Amino acid sequence: MSTSAATAKTPASAPGSRTHYLYIAVLVAVGLGILVGLVAPDVGVELKPLGTGFVALIRMMIQPVIFCTIVIGVGSVASAAKVGKVGGLALVYFLAMSTVALAIGLVVGNLIKPGDGLDLTESVAASGAAQATDSGSTTDFVLGIIPTSMFSSVTSGDVLQTLLVALLIGFALQAMGEAGKPVLRGVGHLQRVVFRVLAMIMWVAPVGAFGAMAAVVGETGIDALKSLAMLMLGFYVTCLLFVFVVLGSILRLATGVNVLSLFRYLGREFLLILSTSSSESALPRLIAKMEHAGVDKPTVGVVVPTGYSFNLDGTAIYLTMASLFIAEALGDPLSIGEQISLLVFMVVASKGAAGVTGAGLATLAGGLSSHRPELLDGVGLIVGIDRFMSEARALTNFAGNSIATVLVGHWTGSLDRARLDAVLAGELPFDETTMLDEGGDAETAHAAPAAVSAG
Repeated sequence: MSTSAATAKTPASAPGSRTHYLYIAVLVAVGLGILVGLVAPDVGVELKPLGTGFVALIRMMIQPVIFCTIVIGVGSVASAAKVGKVGGLALVYFLAMSTVALAIGLVVGNLIKPGDGLDLTESVAASGAAQATDSGSTTDFVLGIIPTSMFSSVTSGDVLQTLLVALLIGFALQAMGEAGKPVLRGVGHLQRVVFRVLAMIMWVAPVGAFGAMAAVVGETGIDALKSLAMLMLGFYVTCLLFVFVVLGSILRLATGVNVLSLFRYLGREFLLILSTSSSESALPRLIAKMEHAGVDKPTVGVVVPTGYSFNLDGTAIYLTMASLFIAEALGDPLSIGEQISLLVFMVVASKGAAGVTGAGLATLAGGLSSHRPELLDGVGLIVGIDRFMSEARALTNFAGNSIATVLVGHWTGSLDRARLDAVLAGELPFDETTMLDEGGDAETAHAAPAAVSAG
């Protein structure tokens, strides 16, 4: 690659290099936590407050994260819908695929039951009881969603109140059109601050992972490691099945394109994501490569940025499987009704969780807080392995958005199929130098919605 190419990639790679230090620190912390839990179980149990404290920091960020992402996500839909057929079809497809991903996560989670037998009920009984609230009647529950004031919804501790107000504000800004854009930009700036604070908190993750892992292993021994390994393996397998079986089949049946050919064309982008644990790092390259492959600029400009907020398949699978794992590990499995209601919540709350370290963890905590607050302490169980699953989430999100771009282009007649075939066959190789020139423009012109949604 040329010198200019290396220089141009520096801004994108710099955050990733810092993230590697955090990644290594978490790995070391998990290893030390396991060692302490096995060698000195009593000491490990005493370290539990470290994990609990980290969960409390994440819980502190739940409502600001959800408020900003929902307001911006809903408020920005109008801009995508203005392009008519492309925007509308893309949003319908994203909603359908996110729901399918969540459903698959629930099915696999119920089949493998990774947390089954890992009984940590006694260790969280006190804290769980303190967090749980009396649900009362259905009427009380519904009325409880309405906050005392619009602003108290962000500080009340009730996630459903935050969700209600965020949806109302998002729809109001959508209806205001151009007049609402300054407010939307303001919320975007606020979201950047929130995500910056969240990123700062994530640097404490090694401490939380050490305490949580030491406590869990100290209490349950090797059983905890087996359950966590089963969750990770189940998550990886589920992501692979979803991408290659579900999405691959849809792509093949709808367009005749082989998913392996598409992924081979996007090989460098997958490697970039793997090294940074963020699908956002490949956003400018995906825009440029999709245009090079024959999808017209307006379609790419709508589908790719919108997909980064609304088409988070890997995150959806992670949220559902992690929720089931926590409930089973704490000896209080979710009922089918609770699983379905949690699925609906995650469909809405997961929007905008891509590309931000810790946003997925905050969304998971928000779902549990709104449905089963007594399980919230169980998020500490996931902290130690969350980094192991972040790459799979990012790769799955990216794969889903690349496939969506081809599908929407095909369905709307904005795909040059002859050029796509030639590009995937290697007859029209991608010019990296041209990509760098166009990538900057593409990032400026198209990436703004994604940057706002993901912070």
